[in-house]
Amino acid sequence: MHDNLIEIRDLRVAFNGREVVHGVSLDIRRGECLALVGESGSGKSVTAHSILRLLPAKTVSTQGSIRYDGLDLVSASDKQLRSLRGNRVAMIFQEPMSSLNPLHTVEKQIGEILVTHKGLKGKAALTRTLELLELVGIRDPLSRLKAYPHQLSGGQRQRIMIAMALANEPDLLIADEPTTALDVTVQVKILELLKSLQQRLNMSLLLISHDLNLVRRIAQRVCVMREGEIVEQADCQTLFDSPQHPYSRLLINAEPDGEPVPSTHSNTLLSVQDLKVWFPLGKAWFKREPQYVKAVDGVSFELLKGKTLGIVGESGSGKSTLGQAILRLVDSEGSIRFGTKELSLHSQHLMRPLRRQLQVVFQDPFGSLSPRMTVEQIIAEGLVTHNIGTPKEREQTVIRVLQEVGLDPATRHRYPHEFSGGQRQRISIARALVLEPDLILLDEPTSALDRTVQKQIVALLRDLQIR
Repeated sequence: MHDNLIEIRDLRVAFNGREVVHGVSLDIRRGECLALVGESGSGKSVTAHSILRLLPAKTVSTQGSIRYDGLDLVSASDKQLRSLRGNRVAMIFQEPMSSLNPLHTVEKQIGEILVTHKGLKGKAALTRTLELLELVGIRDPLSRLKAYPHQLSGGQRQRIMIAMALANEPDLLIADEPTTALDVTVQVKILELLKSLQQRLNMSLLLISHDLNLVRRIAQRVCVMREGEIVEQADCQTLFDSPQHPYSRLLINAEPDGEPVPSTHSNTLLSVQDLKVWFPLGKAWFKREPQYVKAVDGVSFELLKGKTLGIVGESGSGKSTLGQAILRLVDSEGSIRFGTKELSLHSQHLMRPLRRQLQVVFQDPFGSLSPRMTVEQIIAEGLVTHNIGTPKEREQTVIRVLQEVGLDPATRHRYPHEFSGGQRQRISIARALVLEPDLILLDEPTSALDRTVQKQIVALLRDLQIR
């Protein structure tokens, strides 16, 4: 008989009366890694959030039982839950930018956990904070203590979240897409870290992921979710060798191919020459030379019309800053030539009509979507700004692009917080596509998407590129 840390039985979760998780039952054993996989919107994150009762009580009803070490969490008191959260059970959220406090430094955010749960202060807290930053691969951790979230790259912010979750050496770590924002080399380091901690602390790990390569590397057992139900449970090797459910086979076989799109154009669409983006480190005192962070330093390249150019590198290497400079969202030096126009000479007023031809999909879908606007308003905003079509024509255009990115047009009246991370990224892509631009800058465009949707989006982008 297995020693279970978590036992979930017939879990049913409804939002405003609409059930989204239908009778889920699963066990998480002590010292094991259980992976919960499935497409965006399948109920993975809702199931995980139910364990810690993090769903909004006013709009959510939960039925069934969730027993943690003998305690029923569905009926647990707020005091019992407070002693559990962040201490015996910790969670890494999918979107670090919306989870970290933008007004607090790295040192303060990690230190708050150490003070609250461990009673560590002063030098002891500082020492432990530095140890955690080193564990998750933060370069020169001492220099990052006073940094704020907006001063870190997406991957660095995710590593800070992981450090915070590991601070109390929890019995159970719930990891919701823990390596989504990390580059490949750091993904391997984080996986090795999680595996070693799991063995050393006999820690259980609930891994929520659409990255089947990650799941295969670290998980002992796998639960496959679809439309709020678990359709298959098996040990990891068995699932990958001989999946029984058709949906499990679909997930495993959904690997985008890397064949390039043949180009029928040869003229240059974008030319970047000696581009520099330097950020000053404070002011220069007593005639000393000012110090700079050279985020982008002398970059040059050309992009032909109809071609795809990939820019790769680790988190913090300057990839996103380069994209922001091309879009004139940050100050830069050098030449940026788009078609026949020199963007570096254009004021923000002159840039406005050009932005119809030059669109972007940002890395963080939640942070780039207005929480006060419906999906239809978000996607149609560009059409309204550039005075394209009648209201009825705009509505039909929104419906069309939602279908193209695999979203139900009937959801267009909802708000971003009502969608999963992957669904929000698809909304971001739809917003960029709606203006039919000449160039789209994609900053980690599929990082938040599961494999089947990645394949759809890559196929969609290739098809649009050909047309």
